[in-house]
Amino acid sequence: MKNLRLKAARAAKDLSQEALADLCDVSRQTISAIEKGDYNPTINLCIAICKALDKTLDELFWEE
Repeated sequence: MKNLRLKAARAAKDLSQEALADLCDVSRQTISAIEKGDYNPTINLCIAICKALDKTLDELFWEE
C-alpha cells in the first residue's frame, strides 16, 4: 500500500526524497520504496522519519 501520508508530509516540509533520506541516514531509494509501499521500514527508521517530519507514528504509518 502506498504511503501517501509520508509523501505529503515530506512535501509539506519542502524536502526531497534525497533530503529526507540524508536526515534519516538511508538511501533515497529506501524513501522511495517506503512511499511506493514496496518496503516496510524498521521501527527505528519509522521513528527517524517521524522526527525528521515532526509527525507521530500514527500520523504517518498507522493504517485505518
